[in-house]
Amino acid sequence: MNVNSFFQFLAPKENKFYPHFNAASDNLVEVSLLLKKMMETDTLDERLSFISKIKELERKGDDITHKMFDLLNGSFITPFDREDINALISSIDDVVDYINGSAQQFQLYKPVSIPAEYIKMAEHIIEGSKTIQKAIYHIKELKNPVEIMDACIHVNEIENQADETYHRGIFQLFEHETNAIELIKKKDILQLLEKATDKLEDVSDVIKSILIKQS
Repeated sequence: MNVNSFFQFLAPKENKFYPHFNAASDNLVEVSLLLKKMMETDTLDERLSFISKIKELERKGDDITHKMFDLLNGSFITPFDREDINALISSIDDVVDYINGSAQQFQLYKPVSIPAEYIKMAEHIIEGSKTIQKAIYHIKELKNPVEIMDACIHVNEIENQADETYHRGIFQLFEHETNAIELIKKKDILQLLEKATDKLEDVSDVIKSILIKQS
């Protein structure tokens, strides 16, 4: 048992971290839902509005992250290891950053058409985000470690599915897209979407690490 864990055992649990974890996961789900709506709209003005909202939520995520770091720096007792708190909030923020990055690429590149794989990747991101949210909401008491671990495993499965969607999307682009510039643009966006799913798996890995250390 390390020093921090020893004092956690002796002292009352520090609960003020958990609302920030919940807020970060809520923000993640909200931004992932906006991503799919942004892709599905046929109106440029609506798409730009969704992109703007995604950017606002990215800034909100940054604020949550900064508040968590301030809280971490000012707390002697933490609910679990400091490095895990840092990794958890940072990895959630990374997912939001990649979602925002893909949305900003939409604004920059203005793809002529939306590949079906984009929508599928957005659905993977939504499912993964909601699964992370579920795990985060159960992490406070750690009374349901099996349920939390099942959620983490499901995120890993989603990431594997997203890899398949990504490779299928790349194949379809090189097989059917005749405009070289359009191909490059669409490939860049698809890569950012795939990175977002990779980062979701990073979040689940951090949660699994917390479970193992607390068991």
